[in-house]
Amino acid sequence: MGLTITRGRLTRGVPVLGLFLLLAACAHPYVSPILPGPYRDTFDAPTNTVWQAMIRVFARENFPLKAIARDSGVLASDDLPKTIGLYADCGSFGGSRVEGQALVNFTIFVQAVDSSHTQVQINTKMRTELYGWSAVFGGGVKPRTPLRCSTTGRWEANLMDAIRAALGP
Repeated sequence: MGLTITRGRLTRGVPVLGLFLLLAACAHPYVSPILPGPYRDTFDAPTNTVWQAMIRVFARENFPLKAIARDSGVLASDDLPKTIGLYADCGSFGGSRVEGQALVNFTIFVQAVDSSHTQVQINTKMRTELYGWSAVFGGGVKPRTPLRCSTTGRWEANLMDAIRAALGP
C-alpha cells in the first residue's frame, strides 16, 4: 500500500518535471551588446565653421534637438527612431538577433583643437521597447520590456560625412 502511494506521487511528478525541463530547454537567454565608447572625429576647420555646418545638417535632416549651447559647444537630441541591425545592436535571445526599432538620442561636443582644427565627439544612447526576434521562436516585433542597445557606428559616421560635405571642399 505504501508502495502504491509513492509510485502514484512519482507518476504525478514526472509530467510536472517534464514540463519544467521542456520550458527550460526552450528558454532563450538574453545576451546584451558590448557598448562602445564615444565616436570622435577631427575637422580641418575652425570651430565656428564646423558648428554652423552641423546646424545646417541638423536642419536639413530635421533632427529633433533638445538643447543647443553654442558657448559650451554642446548639442543634445530628443529620441530618434532607428532600425535595429542597421544603426543599433540590441543583442540577442539565444541565437536570434533582436529585431525592430531603437530609440536613439545623442549628445555632441564640439571643441577647438587649435585655431584651424575642431574635434567633434558624439555620445550615443540607444534603447528599444518595440522589438522581437525570429518568428521561429515565437518572437514577433511588439512592445516589450526596454532593452539597452549599442550603436553600430554607422549613424555617427554618416553624420560626420554629412558635416564634412556641408563644410565644402
